Amino acid sequence: MKLNATLAGMTMTLLLALTLPAAASDHTLGVFGNANEDDTINMQDVTYTELIILEYRDRTELSDAKYDGKINMQDVTQIELVILGKEKELTLLDTADRTVTVNKPITSIVGGPFGILRSFGLELTDIVVGTYSQVDLEVYPELSDELLDVGSGWTPDLEKILGLNPDVVFIQPPGGPFDTTPTLTKLESAGITVLCFKCQTPAIHREEVEKLGYLFDRRDEAEIYLNWRENILNLIKETVDTIPEEDGVNVYFESYKPYTTYPRYGYLTEAGGVDIFAGEPGGSVDPEAVIDQNPDVILKVAYPGGGYTLDADDTADLKALRDEIMSRSELQGVKAVEDERVYVITSYLLLYLPHCNHIECFQLAYQAKWLHPELFEDLDPQAIHQEYLTEFQRMDIDLDEKGVFVYPPFDES
Repeated sequence: MKLNATLAGMTMTLLLALTLPAAASDHTLGVFGNANEDDTINMQDVTYTELIILEYRDRTELSDAKYDGKINMQDVTQIELVILGKEKELTLLDTADRTVTVNKPITSIVGGPFGILRSFGLELTDIVVGTYSQVDLEVYPELSDELLDVGSGWTPDLEKILGLNPDVVFIQPPGGPFDTTPTLTKLESAGITVLCFKCQTPAIHREEVEKLGYLFDRRDEAEIYLNWRENILNLIKETVDTIPEEDGVNVYFESYKPYTTYPRYGYLTEAGGVDIFAGEPGGSVDPEAVIDQNPDVILKVAYPGGGYTLDADDTADLKALRDEIMSRSELQGVKAVEDERVYVITSYLLLYLPHCNHIECFQLAYQAKWLHPELFEDLDPQAIHQEYLTEFQRMDIDLDEKGVFVYPPFDES
């Protein structure tokens, strides 16, 4: 009788919701409890789950908030706890499309998207118990001697990780040239909770950051950071979208080795550029091909080079890279060299390289300014970079005094 009364009450309060569709969104938040499969978890998901129980809605993949194979009032309770940030566990789909249940709160991690967690206002030393050897101590000086280096992020020392007994281990998703599948399998076999995240892929950046916001109970902070990032990207996109196709700037994007290029690192189209080797897999290129394409601009990657420890005027190494390109005899008739539109960008700002510690805003802003200075006259890439460091990373660095990332500086371009 009590159950029937409960169901009857639910029916009376939910009938008006039957005609309401799930909210439209650009993506689905891959957290169980997101019953209506929009981009957030809120009271609409409570309503939607109750409608599923009453058989007025079809079950959805993410409606099983407790992830126990059943849809009942326990799922409603779980959703309400998630909304309040008081859930004891959270089940989600990570970037490798794995279903993972994480015990909360998370108090210790190995590896991780440190820049994102800092943007949430978290103190890394409070939660990070192990780091991979790829961590850049220029950017994360707090992750130094007192934290245990567990080796490469692709083939870490599993015994060290097990000894640390972390709540969660973060690794890159399996696949690619550095496949993490063996590491993932061994860690899971040992009972360690593993999460696969990238955080360097623009198309899924919002989805990943939102999930991290739920995992670390920093949803509001995640939204503040994401809105800041997207405001910058939208500002650039709106301007780039006005550029006629015939006004696109042809660019030769050279890797750190002479006459090698990797188009996926260039991030040129979004800056209003046309990669002269677009569609090719990357690698060595024939100098004659560069000459034949006659690029308007040459962008050169500095790796290693630059960084936060250098004084802002210590640009000798980057200048030498630019001078070397400008002096190549075979390029003397190329438009980019004739017009002195040759620029150097350090790997610190390149989105897809493992050395990158930031997000696409910086690379995109610098490149848009180089490629279309007249359209982006009011865009200040260094100011964007500075705001990120100060407001989101809480790094005490004045880019007018410290740090070298591009050459020539814009006041000399």
